[in-house]
Amino acid sequence: MKKGLLIMGLVLIVGSSIISGQSDNIKSNSMKNLSEEKQQEIRTNIAGLANALLTVDHPTPILETPQDYGMDYDDVKFKAEDGVELAAWFIPAEGSDKLIICNHPSTFNRYGFPGHKAPWSNFQDVEVKQVKIYKALHDAGYNVLAYDFRNHGESESSKDNRWGQGFGDEYKDVLAAFDYVKSQDDLKNMAIGLYNPCAGGNACISAMTKAPEYFEDVLAFVSPQPASMHVMSQITLEGMGLGDHLDILDEEQVKLGGLKSNEMTPHNFAKNVKVPTFLLQVKGDVWTKPSDVQETFDSLVSLSDEDKKLFWIEGTTKRFVGYNYCGEHPGQMIEWFDKYMK
Repeated sequence: MKKGLLIMGLVLIVGSSIISGQSDNIKSNSMKNLSEEKQQEIRTNIAGLANALLTVDHPTPILETPQDYGMDYDDVKFKAEDGVELAAWFIPAEGSDKLIICNHPSTFNRYGFPGHKAPWSNFQDVEVKQVKIYKALHDAGYNVLAYDFRNHGESESSKDNRWGQGFGDEYKDVLAAFDYVKSQDDLKNMAIGLYNPCAGGNACISAMTKAPEYFEDVLAFVSPQPASMHVMSQITLEGMGLGDHLDILDEEQVKLGGLKSNEMTPHNFAKNVKVPTFLLQVKGDVWTKPSDVQETFDSLVSLSDEDKKLFWIEGTTKRFVGYNYCGEHPGQMIEWFDKYMK
């Protein structure tokens, strides 16, 4: 796993300065008040964070398959428009004409996240079992197509392992899954729903903006833990003692060919969502703020009050607990899909 992502996770968890070589809490309203040496130290640390945020290289292994849950499945592959080959599982539900297309958060894969094992437990010590979500969907009568994003799982890498937290080329992976479905005689006429958490939801919302024609027949959308990078990055920088320097992080991200932090938020795209949408969020999540998720929900202005829902997950501060919620408590997810897909 990328060292930078482990560092970012630890910063978010403990809320203190842990960057190697940084022994004091560096915070200033102005870089000009600091020595050249201290300015260089700050820029070096922030450049490392920018690289960690925008570079992902197959960080986690696949530890479970649908077979472990008694489900038959096929390994399938398909290519995004830029040639990146993506790996996926197709899990059939006998006699069903309904399909849920699933992806995953950043640093995960279609299995989930091995947070019960080192070194991944340093990022967050929660194992996420996405296959349990597929099991719940399968048992409720839904076919499932679950794919790995580029740079994750068994999918190929993008150039330089670049990653936009759902707001870069990841939208191409979302569209590639649709193209694969439409290319299959046994799938192309199925009713479609989407289960896309975190960065996967960001990529989906971005794709809805860039290629709305793909989503005209999509009936329902479930997206746990929507994420805005300007909020998560600010929290990370504050943990590093560098909270006044989000502008420098933005500069470094742009140098790497990425976007500024405030350009990587679902707020900018939510108005284009026309699919009935169910958001879930850990309310006490220390990696973000409830107000950010509320703003994403409030920005779904193309949907009626009936066609959008926000559920707060209580009793934990751990973000990754939210990723397990629909596997451990699938009722609301199944109810949402059933409401719009039957």
